[in-house]
Formats: sequence, C-alpha cells, structure tokens
Amino acid sequence: METTRATRREWLGLAVLALPTLLLSLDVSVLYLALPQLSADLGADSTEQLWILDVYSFTLAGFLVTMGTLGDRIGRRRLLLFGAAAFGVTSVVAAYSTGPGMLIAARALLGFFGATLMPSTMALIRNMFRDPAQMGVAIGVWFACFMGGMALGPLVGGALLSSFWWGSAFLLGVPFMALLLVAGPLLLPEYRDPGAGRLDLTSAVLSLAMILPVVYGLKEIAREGLAVLPAAALVAGAGVGVVFVRRQRRLADPLLDLRLFANRPFRRALLTTLALGVVMAGVSFTSALYLQVVRGLSPLEAGLWLIPQTVVMAAGIMFTQTLAHRIRPAHLMTAGLLIAGAGLFAQVWTDPADGLAHVVIGLTLASLGISPTMALSMNLILGAAPPEKAGSAASISETGGEFGVALGVATLGSLTAYVYRTGLAVPPGTPAAAEQAARQGIVEAAVAAGRLPGPHGADLLDAARTAFTSGLTAVAGVGTAVFLGLAVLTAFAFRHIPPTGSAPETGTGPDQEPAVAATH
Repeated sequence: METTRATRREWLGLAVLALPTLLLSLDVSVLYLALPQLSADLGADSTEQLWILDVYSFTLAGFLVTMGTLGDRIGRRRLLLFGAAAFGVTSVVAAYSTGPGMLIAARALLGFFGATLMPSTMALIRNMFRDPAQMGVAIGVWFACFMGGMALGPLVGGALLSSFWWGSAFLLGVPFMALLLVAGPLLLPEYRDPGAGRLDLTSAVLSLAMILPVVYGLKEIAREGLAVLPAAALVAGAGVGVVFVRRQRRLADPLLDLRLFANRPFRRALLTTLALGVVMAGVSFTSALYLQVVRGLSPLEAGLWLIPQTVVMAAGIMFTQTLAHRIRPAHLMTAGLLIAGAGLFAQVWTDPADGLAHVVIGLTLASLGISPTMALSMNLILGAAPPEKAGSAASISETGGEFGVALGVATLGSLTAYVYRTGLAVPPGTPAAAEQAARQGIVEAAVAAGRLPGPHGADLLDAARTAFTSGLTAVAGVGTAVFLGLAVLTAFAFRHIPPTGSAPETGTGPDQEPAVAATH
C-alpha cells in the first residue's frame, strides 16, 4: 500500500507541535520547585497546597477523552489553537493570583485547556505523517520533547526562582503559546472527521463522573492510605463507568468508539503502556523521596540527579525509531524491558547510607529500557486507529497514562508505606508523640527527628531512613518482576508485527496485527 511521505511543511509543523508538548512537561517539574515560595506568599495551608498540585491533573485526566473526540469533530487545529490561546491567558491569571482559591481555579482551567492540547498534537501527527516509518520518527520527536521538558524543568525553574517571583513559572508558557498561535495556521493542516455526528453531552458528563472519582480515590489512597471516602469514590467511578460503556454501545456516534478496543494491537499496546506507567510512577515516587529525605538533597539537587534518566529515555526513543526500520517491535520491546528489569534489580541493593549510585543508575537503566516500548506502543496505538479517530485514540492513550501514574503511586506507594511501618525500629527512649509521627511516614519522621535533642533525633532519623529504604527496595523488586513478565508477554503479543520499514503482511480485521500496524 502506497503512503504519502511528509514534506518540509509537515516537519516544520512537527516543530510547532513540539512547543505545547515541551511546555506542558516542563510546567510539571517547575511547579514543584515553586510550591514552597508561592505557598508562603499566598498563605496556602497544606490542604490548599495539595489542591494547587492535584487539581491540574484531575481536570486534565477528566477532559482528555472529551477533548480528543471533540477535536475529531470540530477540527484538531482549531481546538489546538483555541486551547493555546486560552492556556496562555490563564497562565497570566495564575501568575498574578492573589490568593490560594484564585490559583486553584486557574490551575483547574489550565488542566482543562491542557486537555485540548495533548490529544490534538498527537492526532495531528497521525494525520500529517502517513508513512509508518516517518510517523514513528515524528512520535519519537514528540516523546523526546516531552522528556526534554521534564529534564529542563529543574534547571529552568531554579534559574527563574532565583531571580524572579514564583509567578514567573506560569508566565513561562505565554511566549510558547504565542508562537504556536502565529505559526500554527501557517504550518499545521486542519483535519476533522467529515462523518462525525454531534458531541453527546451526556456521555461527556458521564466520562467526567467516571474518571474524576477514580483519579481522586487513587491519589487519596496513595497519600493517606485506604479510607472510606476514597474507596467510595473508586466504587462510584467504576459504577458510572459501567453506565458510560453501555451508553457508548447504544449510540450511533459515541463519545468513545469502543470498536478501537476490538483491535488487538491497540488493546495490547494500551495495556502495556499502562503497566509501564504503574511501575515507573511508583519507582519514581519512592526514588524522589529517597533522594530528598534519606540522602538529604534539595529539590533542585534531586532534580539534577534525575536528569540522566530523562536524557537517556529521550535518546532511546529516538534511536528506537531508527532500529524499528529493521528490527521487529517485539524484539526491541523485549530487549528494552530486560534492560529496564536489570536497572530496577540494581535498586534492590540500595543502602540507606550509600545508595545514591544504585538509585540513579537503576532509574537511568529503567528509563532507557522502557523507551522502545513507550515509542513503539504509541506507534501501534495511533497506527491501529483510522485517521478520523486519531484524536480519540490519542486521548485514550493519554488518559491511560494518567491512570497509570495515579495507580502506580497508590499501589506501590502503599507497598512502600507498609514496609516502612512494619520495618521501623523506633529507638528506645523516643517520646510517644515523636514515635507516633514517625510511623506516619518518612517525611513526618524527618520533621519529628529534627525536634528531638542530640542523638535521639539522629537515631530516629537513621531508623526511619533504614525502614524507608527497605520499602524502596521492595518496590524495586516488584518492578523487576513486572518488567521481566512484560518482556515475556511482549515477545509473544507483538511477534507478528513487522518492522516499520517492511511491507505489511496481508490481512484484515482486529486479529491481523501486521496489517493493522502498518496501514491506515
């Protein structure tokens, strides 16, 4: 089947699409550094600080599916440019917020408008690059920009906050969005599904009522442990999910086309990326706490030690696209996951006093190892969807990523907390109040230890660090097992898919992986 190869205009358009991608990932790490300063200036209490951090991901996850489908209906470039303009204006509002409530509302709107940007960029890539090999390279560039933004975040944030006030972290996005608004109409094509019907508002409301309680419940369980309210939120979200799925099956023009899930490459790639997100979110969560609380590094110093993992992941994604022209995806995924498993196995041997190398090297190898699976899974997800459903497919993938992160922090974070609490050996003579605080978590233990005199504080902190390191190694052991299991599963699940540079094998239907992956 002949495909239309991209021209210079498409490649310049890809550079334009990289702008919101770079910004959205950079914004995440910048805000973590800005939080202490903005909380002091605005007088935000601990609950308000959590909402400032979390409300963005809540609204982003909640609206991804709706916005991906809306872009398919009204035009992906139109939705992208609208989102860019609104995101830029809202960034200014956030930067000049006068109180915690105003900032929380601005962050909620930023999540809403961010949901218009992410699926639109991926869907436009699917439309602009019809050649499978070129689409793979374009997706690699997109991922590299996403990871590059995360790597630059601590450096850019540290530079901004050392010279300007916390609002500069939000203003960073304004010139990016202005450039997108100028260059987008010149370089990006418009595309929408000509046969799409009207957006079903009832389904949009149901999708929100399904996703938001689940994300909230997972985050709260990760933060406070299992309790009635987050558990009820999970049950409520699942119940609404059943209603949502039944409605989609009845509608002639559903908000979410469930036929996408009948495609085996799409379904398998989606589940694979979800599993990757769960493991890496949990491992990254425990590793970041280890660097800052156990090793005593500042947020900026910890961020600098995490840069190698981001750099090798971006490089691995780009290099994968070159290898994918000659090597089957199953072989690349399997080899990468074995490397990732070896990296997490290195973390199993982390020591509380001298484990910095184990954590950094382990994360770096794990990030390098998952890069082929990340890149090729996205290739399969977008390649398995027809062009008119690209926005919906991209939004499903990104929503799955949000669920993976929330689920990973909740489950593996809970495992860390369990191992920490059961393994904490509180030194004799520790005051009851300090012991009670220390059993809540490593952060609380560090605060309680700082209030104790002399050796009592040092002994309690050493015990907490030892217990938390045991939790980190337990998570690393689970991650190792999951990655090794995924290596075996991907070897079989994707074994029939040819390299992107080869001709597709003949076949049609949901069970024909090679034809699905290499056509459309």
